[in-house]
Amino acid sequence: MKNLLGSSIKDLENVALNYGQAAFRGRQIYKWIYNYRNKKKNIDQIEVLPQDFRNKLRNDGFKVSELRLQEKNLASDGTLKLLLATEDNESIECVGIPTEKRLTACLSSQVGCPMDCKFCATGKEGLKRSLKASEILDQILFIENEMNRKVTNIVFMGMGEPLLNIDDLLLSIRSINDDFQISQRKITVSTVAVPKMINKLSKKSFQILGNCQFTLAISLHASNQKTREKIIPSAKNYEIKKIIEDSKQFVRDTGRRVSFEYLMLSGVNDKLEHAIELSNLLKGFQCHVNLIQYNQIDDVEFKRASLKNLQLFQSRLSNNGIAVSLRKSRGLDKNAACGQLRQNARKK
Repeated sequence: MKNLLGSSIKDLENVALNYGQAAFRGRQIYKWIYNYRNKKKNIDQIEVLPQDFRNKLRNDGFKVSELRLQEKNLASDGTLKLLLATEDNESIECVGIPTEKRLTACLSSQVGCPMDCKFCATGKEGLKRSLKASEILDQILFIENEMNRKVTNIVFMGMGEPLLNIDDLLLSIRSINDDFQISQRKITVSTVAVPKMINKLSKKSFQILGNCQFTLAISLHASNQKTREKIIPSAKNYEIKKIIEDSKQFVRDTGRRVSFEYLMLSGVNDKLEHAIELSNLLKGFQCHVNLIQYNQIDDVEFKRASLKNLQLFQSRLSNNGIAVSLRKSRGLDKNAACGQLRQNARKK
């Protein structure tokens, strides 16, 4: 299938020229695809193009969108969660998180996830497949269309492990940067951390993008190896100290600060002794810690840490010289946790 989403102006000019059309027809397709106000997703609906050109594109299998809206949930704080169906009848989630000045799109990179993190609804069903770059980009268009706003920031924190789909991840970032006009500095790639893949990410970023200016966010969630293995089974293959070494190398290679995501789980990783241990682990290099409130899900043993523990933990890190912030959860009244909407839909 030939999906035009993710194509550059030059790509689309060449498509037009290959069909005997003037190059400006390709530029017309480009403007039509990446206009967030355009809710039409069918090539037949590109009315600025001659009908015979549209017919040829359609008959030759060209498309703009392969996803369809299956379900949407709007939370009281304005957060919009979408369940999108793929052509092979799988489903993925994406989220639009609005503030007054920003619209952040939380995107999925895979159908399901192989990492089996014990606190996550997505991992409960395993990995089905990775998403194509066009399927990643289509999530942005759905969020923009539904919220009638241009996305300003991107976080790859939805379903899946982005570093296990690294080529399509980087191809989508190229298009997000060039075609959606969103700076790499407003893009965050979140990973549980896969052996050797952090180094590969920086290397391939320079090959595919020419630079590496997005933020790498590592889902650490623990201050020691034993605790991390308890909540992230795949951690047994990647020692926490080695993750820190590879993160330091990423900073040296790219000049970009690494963020560490730390999900606060009551009685598991939220004690002051953990804060001290985390401080010792991270001291001495360019990084930042995001403390995250847990979105509880059914059939999972973990509970949200108290606000008091969160604040004490944050204070201890800050006093120990670690840059830290507290990220509040959004959309709590509408299946906020990653994978919940998909899981609930399957139960219906």
